[in-house]
Amino acid sequence: MSFVTWWFDGRSIDDIRRIILTASGGPFRTWTAAQLARATPEEALCHPNWSMGRKITIDSATLMNKGLELIEAYHLFPVEASQLEVVVHPQSIVHALVEYCDGSMLAQLASPDMRTPIALSLAWPGRMSAPTKRIDLVELGQLSFEAPDESRFQALSLARQAMHKGGMAPAVLSAANEVAVEAFLTRRIGFLQIAQLVAETLDMADGRNLLAEVDDLGGVLAVDAAARGLALNLLEKWSLSAAH
Repeated sequence: MSFVTWWFDGRSIDDIRRIILTASGGPFRTWTAAQLARATPEEALCHPNWSMGRKITIDSATLMNKGLELIEAYHLFPVEASQLEVVVHPQSIVHALVEYCDGSMLAQLASPDMRTPIALSLAWPGRMSAPTKRIDLVELGQLSFEAPDESRFQALSLARQAMHKGGMAPAVLSAANEVAVEAFLTRRIGFLQIAQLVAETLDMADGRNLLAEVDDLGGVLAVDAAARGLALNLLEKWSLSAAH
């Protein structure tokens, strides 16, 4: 989110029409649903642009990472949920855009290297030198953008729904996703079942009134633990059903 923050300094929020977050689309951007159903952890961990940890790399493959960033932006910046959008940008050069009321846009561009936002965070409000590759626009040639396919990558839709639901829905989403990603990495579930497990956990949590707002850390931790328990119980039920 540090990519976006500086656009708000000294500016009226009324000047902002929308914030656009970009997603690379991960390694499965062009895969069909049938191919996704057969995707392996090794394939999911082969990100085309970024070098990241295992969990966030899987989140990038499902687009859950961008869903979590939507929720983060909603709470960090004084904007409405309707002002937050996601577009897929396979080159991972443009990291965020802000559109103003006059129709103009500002974009943040950098090579896909986590050292850039880390350096910005460390030096804020100034800047520091970072050993990252500089962009050569001529070598790059072109930038492309497309709408995310939320029918294939349902995690993004789930995150958006949790953002609108509010309360503890985002916390349950995050907890269930961590359980689901670990289950996928250990081959207990398939790739498409990551979003399925998160969706069913959210439904069960809602039925148990776990999505209501809480006002202290203890309550948050209790909901997190309960959500993980629900997700693990679902995994057990799935395993028993598969065995029979």
